This record gives sequence, C-alpha cells and structure tokens, in this order.
Amino acid sequence: MSVYAKRGVSADKSEVHAAIKGMDQGLFPGAFCKILPDFGSGDPDHCCLMHADTAGTKTSLAYLYWKETGDLSVWSGIAQDAIVMNVDDMACVGMTTNIGLSSTIGRNKHLISGDVIKELIQATSAFADRMRDHGVEIHLAGGETADVGDIVRTIDVGYTAYGRMRRDEVIDIKPQVGDVVVGFASYGQSTYESEYNSGIGSNGLTGARHDLLQHGYAAKYPETFDPNTEDEYVYAGPANLTDKISIGGGNEMAVGKLLLSPTRTFLPLLHAMVKTFGKEINGIVHNTGGGQSKASKFLRGTRLIKDNLLPLPPLFSYIAEINDMTPHELYQVYNMGTRLEAYLPATRADEAIAIAKGLGIDAQVIGRVTDGESGVELTTHAGEKLWYPAS
Repeated sequence: MSVYAKRGVSADKSEVHAAIKGMDQGLFPGAFCKILPDFGSGDPDHCCLMHADTAGTKTSLAYLYWKETGDLSVWSGIAQDAIVMNVDDMACVGMTTNIGLSSTIGRNKHLISGDVIKELIQATSAFADRMRDHGVEIHLAGGETADVGDIVRTIDVGYTAYGRMRRDEVIDIKPQVGDVVVGFASYGQSTYESEYNSGIGSNGLTGARHDLLQHGYAAKYPETFDPNTEDEYVYAGPANLTDKISIGGGNEMAVGKLLLSPTRTFLPLLHAMVKTFGKEINGIVHNTGGGQSKASKFLRGTRLIKDNLLPLPPLFSYIAEINDMTPHELYQVYNMGTRLEAYLPATRADEAIAIAKGLGIDAQVIGRVTDGESGVELTTHAGEKLWYPAS
C-alpha cells in the first residue's frame, strides 16, 4: 500500500469509479463533465450541467495556519479552491460564463468562528467580481451553512455550480492524431492574481501537509488529521509553517503560504479560448485528481505522449525531494506545475499560448497525440518514462 493510501486518501479514486460504473454517462459520455438534457424546458438544442466539489483537506491546513498565525485571509483562498474545482471543470466542456453557484459549508462551531464564515462568504462575492472583469458571469445563489461538529472535525467547504448551454457548443474530449497538447501553468502570478501562486491547487494536500510539516503539529492540533492514521505518517516532515523556501528571483515564501496558494482559476483563459477556437478544440482536461494521469480516464483510441512538461515549480521540487512516493504515484497525485491541457491542431498552438501569456500564465506545447495503445505516456522532469493506461 502506498504512503498516500495509508493516510486514507486515493489518487485514482478507484472505489468511486467502481461504484459509478454502469451508470448513465449523460449526453456526451466522453466529456470532462456529465452533460444532462435541458430538463427545464426540454429544448433539444440545449443541455444542462451541474457540478459539486469541495476544497478537500486543504481546509485542515488553513485551520492550522490560521491558529498558528492569526491570519484570517487564508480562508479567502479556501473559498476560491472549492469554487474553482467546480467552475473550471465545467469550463473544460465550454461552459465559461453564466454559471450559478451555491455553497454548502459544514463547520465545528466550537473551533470555527463566525469571522471565518464571513471571510468565506465575502471571498465568494469577490471572486465573482474578479471574473466579471474578464467577461465571466457567475451568479451567486446563496447556500447553506450548518453547525455539524459531531461529524466534521474543523470545517468542510463545498460549492455546487449550475449552467445551461447549447449542445452544439459542448467541447467533447476527442483528441485527433496529429494534435498537439498545449499545457498551461498552475504556478507563477497571473494578471488576475495578487501574489505568487505555488501551483499546488487542491489535490494532494493530505500528502503534502503530512510530508512537509513537522510532527509537533500532531500533538498541538489533533483535530487536523484522521486519528485512524498511523502516527508515523502524521506530520512527518521537516518544516514549520513559517519556514521560508526560495521561489526564484531572490524571493522567498513561507511553506504554509505556498501550500495554501489558492487554486488558480483558468476561467478567463478558457473563456477567451472557447470564443477564439470553438469546436477546433478537441478536448480540455483539468489535471486535478489524478494529476498528470488524469487524461487517461477520457482517452479512446488515441495515445498522449507528454514529454515536454512545463518547468517544475519550487514547491513540487521540495515535495519530490522529501517524500517517499514513486515517480508513478507522485505524478498521479500532483499536477507538478501543469494543471490544464488542451488538444489542438498544431496550427493553433501558438495562438493559444499567446492568449495564456497575455494573462500572465506560462504555456507551451507539452506533447502530442498519436495512435497506438490508449493511455498517457509521460516523461518526468527527471527524464523517467511513465505509463498510465486508459481506464
């Protein structure tokens, strides 16, 4: 059993996929999100999407940092984490504006104050305002906040998103032999971000938190981890939250802040790309759960060769240096700096890269689509060859 699994988490979500096997896959079975009929009006030209997700165990890290430093602002990032895990997935099928959003927050009231709830709600509104500046309309539908200390150790932050679009505008995942794979960076500082982003997103945080942070936090904050986890896997790292590591250019940032970098939204980028390329896009994959292996769940009859990933950001270098994961698991748990990929005709790649760089997002051709056995053939930053078969 992997170290990640021993902490009670799964990178490939095999049990979940087994549970839903055989269920209706919607109007576009190969799409990144399930596409439903237009159940409101029955219009055969339109379809609906609904998506639900949370910030995961990143909330435990935010709680830890808030308690240690008093910095309430980290909760704003948690709101963004949970929002992006919904709206960016929907954007991968072309749903990039007029999105309804509702929150579901469950807290342990003994530990989570009203100030935290206020920060989360205000951050939701602020995120919608920022996206409106880029032509993306998000409509806030309220939500539910419940005090459920009997079942939630600290706080769980989730959102549900809804959208309606034309069926002929849906972007399915059908990469064509000869397409290139354009990768978009999760790290750096985009034009709509206020500070450097480590690129960690909202995946692999259980592993990163326990691999990087030192064991003293276990005794001080037992509410931040599953008591069923073996002690040797709990906060087993070398760092304090406030220890600094280099992020390049002579700059440093605290480990805790790097781990809490809000999940970058690609909504402004995808909104521009959908308007520019439309159905020329042969698929978009958000490399969240599953990391660099994510695309293997959607491939049918084509092979992705990714042998030119974007540079490895400093936080991922640090994680790779100190954890015990095999390269195969490491690249399956973390996005490793490339959290979005699109399959495009080679003639359109430069324009897509230019749109990204205009928003301050690094991008490059990271691979290509070929025929052969379906799956992802990956070359790591260290030059190792990995294989993730289609599933």
